[in-house]
Amino acid sequence: MAGTVAERDAPKLEDGHLSSALGSPLQGDVCFPRLIVPFCGHIKGGMRPGKKILVMGIVDLNPESFGIRLTCGESEDPPADVAIELKAVFTERQFVRNSCVAGEWGEEQSSIPYFPFIPDQPFRVEILCEHPRFRIFVDGHQLFDFYHRIETLSAIDTIKINGDLQLTKLG
Repeated sequence: MAGTVAERDAPKLEDGHLSSALGSPLQGDVCFPRLIVPFCGHIKGGMRPGKKILVMGIVDLNPESFGIRLTCGESEDPPADVAIELKAVFTERQFVRNSCVAGEWGEEQSSIPYFPFIPDQPFRVEILCEHPRFRIFVDGHQLFDFYHRIETLSAIDTIKINGDLQLTKLG
C-alpha cells in the first residue's frame, strides 16, 4: 500500500521548501492552496505587530484594476469584516484603501506620491502590520500607512486577491 491518506496529504520537504499534497508551497504563516486569481488563503494565527504579508505578481497587459483584501474570515453572508482593502485602479492611476466594519465601509483614502504599477510588469507588495497601522511597501518603497480600524488583529486571518494580475508568490 502506498501509505495512509494522512501520510500522503502531510506537508513534505522538497527542494528546501515545504509542499502540500496539492503541490503548492507553504510559505511562512500564510497557507494557500494554489496561486490562482481570484485567490483566497488563510493567514495562520491572524495578524499581529511585526507580521508581514508579501504579495508578488505580474500586472496583466491591459489592466483595469486589482485588489488585495485582509479580512476577518471568509464569510460572504453576512460579509466578513475587511481590515484593509487595497485596490489599484489603472484608469485613475490610484491605489485606494479602505475597510469595512460591521457592513459599513469607512472613508476611502487615495493619496499617494506616485502610482507604482505598470501593465505587464512584475510587482512586490508588502503589508507590514504594526501596532497602530498597516505600513504598505511597493517594490521596496514605503507608499503609505493605513491606521487600523479593526482592533483585534488576530481576527484578521484571510487574504483575498482578485483582478487583473497573475500571482507569482505569497508569503
